[in-house]
Amino acid sequence: MTSASQQPAPGPARRTVVAAVGAAGLTAALTACSGSDDGGSTSVGAGSDGKGGGGSGGGDAAAGGTALASTADIPEGGGKVFADKKVVVTQPKAGEFKAFSATCTHRGCVVKGIADGVINCPCHNSRFSIADGSVQGGPAPEPLPAVEITVNGDSITLA
Repeated sequence: MTSASQQPAPGPARRTVVAAVGAAGLTAALTACSGSDDGGSTSVGAGSDGKGGGGSGGGDAAAGGTALASTADIPEGGGKVFADKKVVVTQPKAGEFKAFSATCTHRGCVVKGIADGVINCPCHNSRFSIADGSVQGGPAPEPLPAVEITVNGDSITLA
């Protein structure tokens, strides 16, 4: 004779529930690490030295050789993130422009801003040098890869 306590309960199997919960968790984690790719750009200066700079951003085409920004758009000691192009351009010191991938090497989030000489990833607080893209803190395992740019006069283009 079989008692009621030995009968399987009606409803989804335990394996189905565990799989559904795992998929929901994975979706939440991927969403959190994807960053906000709103196509905009973020610019932050070096601090209170008044060199924060402004500007209108860059061109629309993602192809190489296309104007990205004006040198006046990139503050000295800071930089600007072009999320739509997945590139960050910095000016570590006057007249020296660098570019790096805007995709964090930890989980692939798009970096968001630059402050105090570092490029910041909002997802897990990885920080990268504006001078060479090296990891300055956080869980990122690798530096931001360099991106080739060309500075011609006051125009910065993706090479």
